[in-house]
Amino acid sequence: MSPPPTDLRALLRTGLSKSLASLLIKVATAGLTYLMYVVLSRTMGAAEYGWFAFGLSLATVLAIGASMGQQTAVLRYWPEEEVAGRHDRALAALRSGGALTLLAGIGLSLLCVAGAAVTGLVERDPTWHLYAAAALILPMALAEYWSSALRAQGSVWTALTPRDLMWRLLTPLSVVALVLAGWPLSGWQALLLTALLLVLSLAVQYAVARARRYEIAPGFAGLRPYWREHGGASRWFLLGTVIDSAALNMDTIFIGLLVTAEAAGIYFNAFRTAGLLTLFMFAITLVVAPMVSRHYHAGEMRAAQAVTALCAWAGFVFSVAVFVGYVVFGDLILSLFGDHSTEGYWVLILLSVGLLFDAATGPSRIVMMMTGHERDYVRIWGGIMVAGLLLELAVIPFYGIIGAAAVNAGARAVAQIAIAWWSRRNIGIDTSLLGAFRVHSLVDRTPRMASPGPSAIRSS
Repeated sequence: MSPPPTDLRALLRTGLSKSLASLLIKVATAGLTYLMYVVLSRTMGAAEYGWFAFGLSLATVLAIGASMGQQTAVLRYWPEEEVAGRHDRALAALRSGGALTLLAGIGLSLLCVAGAAVTGLVERDPTWHLYAAAALILPMALAEYWSSALRAQGSVWTALTPRDLMWRLLTPLSVVALVLAGWPLSGWQALLLTALLLVLSLAVQYAVARARRYEIAPGFAGLRPYWREHGGASRWFLLGTVIDSAALNMDTIFIGLLVTAEAAGIYFNAFRTAGLLTLFMFAITLVVAPMVSRHYHAGEMRAAQAVTALCAWAGFVFSVAVFVGYVVFGDLILSLFGDHSTEGYWVLILLSVGLLFDAATGPSRIVMMMTGHERDYVRIWGGIMVAGLLLELAVIPFYGIIGAAAVNAGARAVAQIAIAWWSRRNIGIDTSLLGAFRVHSLVDRTPRMASPGPSAIRSS
């Protein structure tokens, strides 16, 4: 039987209240992150800041790879198994995902160290930022996974506060303290400092999570059966999240390699500023991801459509307001990083146009991932974005940071429209702004409960 309208209103109030809490954290996070970048940009030269931006972007991409797609998998499997009443399997999935992240994080960190050593033998450019980036990979991967694992269990504050607030507050304060003490940081030193402070924040998060009885520890006992059952989907989750991260970070890496470190720093600041445009969309998506999984697998299509429509409209209204601010005050905002950063004004505007399509098409990526269509997501969205990245390699040497921004924005717009259209047609959920008009016309379905099968997972 379809839930009455009052149920949908209660559902949306719950989702909105949690989303506002998430937004408050993300607004504070954005301010602290901006403060961190401004302080670093002001206290080190343009070249050193460029190496910092390069190393941070590289560590971010590799950390997402180290997560093995498990930060997405846990958001899907925990609610799916809990809805089916299989708590042991939910727990085993969470612990196995943590184990995979730990192993892959160590492996990629060692590979990055080896790559830095080889680069030092064949290149004259400094390589200390590569070693420092290696130190960031594992803590960044664990931070991403633990955040998802806690959100899957219904937490917002415990999931986001240590990394998003504590880490980003301690970093600029530490940088300022060091500068006042007469020790300004180089690019690699700033990367190493961020790694050490993130480890401290993770230790606090682990202690708080255990005190509040949230599951967070990795476990190896059920790893093999988990991988046998979910390894195929996990590979697609991995591809999807790596491509997502590449679309946000590879531009800076390409510019650092093909142009100059200074240009990489300018582009990095413009991209991070443009990213604030989807701040509310990102904040609300953190909340609705497990909600979409829970309602879809329970067959509650109207509820799933309602929460995605809320996400799309709330995110879009916020994004348009921010975009207008960028058009009018973009130069002033970028000047916070230093006068040279105002060269990124048109980069900021172009990237913001692409991100407006993110907002208008809603949480398409999350809907596809949470409903079991991760392979189609990677093929459609990933294929378009990878083509865009390859095109950037041809464009950047001739058109620099403007060319990179134009290609990124165009590829993002096409990719978002494509997956939103596919979701409406094949999943039955319209993730775009138009989805709000379909809520009451949808019919609930039979719950989608996967049977345990012969490879049922035992709790570790």
